[in-house]
Amino acid sequence: MAFVTTAEVCDANQELIRSGELKALQPIFQIYGRRQIFSGPVVTVKVFEDNGLIRQFLEEKGNGRVLVVDGGGSQRCAILGGNPVVQAQNNGWAGIIVNGCIRDVDEINGCDIGVRALASHPIKASKKGLGEQRVPVHIAGTRVCDGDWVYADTDGILLSQAELSV
Repeated sequence: MAFVTTAEVCDANQELIRSGELKALQPIFQIYGRRQIFSGPVVTVKVFEDNGLIRQFLEEKGNGRVLVVDGGGSQRCAILGGNPVVQAQNNGWAGIIVNGCIRDVDEINGCDIGVRALASHPIKASKKGLGEQRVPVHIAGTRVCDGDWVYADTDGILLSQAELSV
């Protein structure tokens, strides 16, 4: 899809919004990383105060995908830091959306990748590798499934069941 804003996507796809095939995530995320605009197919992971599975995914080739992490909304520690984000950038991930906290904000803001998270927090998460991968998750009032498509810019984050063409 050639770049158009999320607002333009919404304006051009009113029927998809009415049918629920196109949704906007609640505006609860902060914008991090140099890439403020990103899109791609979703890969999901569900963890709680543990970043082992997140790191495993980001070690893989991203091929323009977006990792959507349901961290349970925890604000007691950061489940994503600078090193894995640098690795994600180098491995071709388009973006990472975290329903939780991140740390190493200055390092992340220097990376050419889109990152959205609830907030930053200096305490790191455990690395036990506990959680679920490629399962439906609920973040920002929306059910997100592996294979959905994300479209993000400074206006917000859209989720579609299929790739859109405008």
